Amino acid sequence: MASLGIPANTIEILKKYNFSFQKKFGQNFLIDTHILEKIIEESHITKDDCVLEIGPGIGTMTQYLAENARHVVAVEIDKSLIPILEDTLSEYDNVTVLNADILKTDIQAICDEYNNGKPIKVVANLPYYITTPIIMGLFESHVPLKSITIMVQKEVAERMKEGPGSKDYGALSLAVQYYADPEIVAEVSPNCFIPKPNVGSAVIRLTRYEKPPVNVEDENFMFALIRASFNQRRKTLSNGISNAGLGISREQVTKALEQMELSPTVRGEALTLEQFANLSNILKK
Repeated sequence: MASLGIPANTIEILKKYNFSFQKKFGQNFLIDTHILEKIIEESHITKDDCVLEIGPGIGTMTQYLAENARHVVAVEIDKSLIPILEDTLSEYDNVTVLNADILKTDIQAICDEYNNGKPIKVVANLPYYITTPIIMGLFESHVPLKSITIMVQKEVAERMKEGPGSKDYGALSLAVQYYADPEIVAEVSPNCFIPKPNVGSAVIRLTRYEKPPVNVEDENFMFALIRASFNQRRKTLSNGISNAGLGISREQVTKALEQMELSPTVRGEALTLEQFANLSNILKK
């Protein structure tokens, strides 16, 4: 099958099937072989790996994954793409295409069925509007993952690896850094896609930690505190948390901050992941 990373081949397939892009699915198909090769290289895929691809589109990256992995499970929400995928992937016997919504898919079952329950690698060119729910869904469900290598909007990639004190630092940064080590491995221009998105993109690799870098007694509680701290960024941490309906008073927060030698007027964006873990453990007691 001709490589779909070559724009003419992508256009030919789209014409053959009279495919129209669905705004609601945020579809932008990659047409740059260098970027495709870079994603494969940076996701460190070997013939031992089972890869979950989210949103294969017409199968552009799926072809590259199939050449390099033992098995690829591609989950595509748009049913009009299924016949196209059957065509573009017809030469590969190591690809399973599922027509499903990834947010409602039992990923543990995929690990069990296709990888004997062992950790899988996730690779995706994600629609921007749904990046955060997908990443958080993968981490919070605690399915066995080695890494997630994804193309996302450039500013979202930057937010994932940002540290305290910057305007981009927030709940997403802390959540990603609790579960994984984030590294931006490529920046991608809008010209590398059909149709062209309005924003630049980046490929980020999130390597899952064996165990989180901080000790926290109740991670759900910690993330509730983090969300409360960033819901209204201009508010102090003690106001944000005491107004969040978590049953914690301003005095309790102030006292905990005092114990941590932090100012009672500190804002959420000033705290490191480790400090949030400490705060969570103190307030939980």
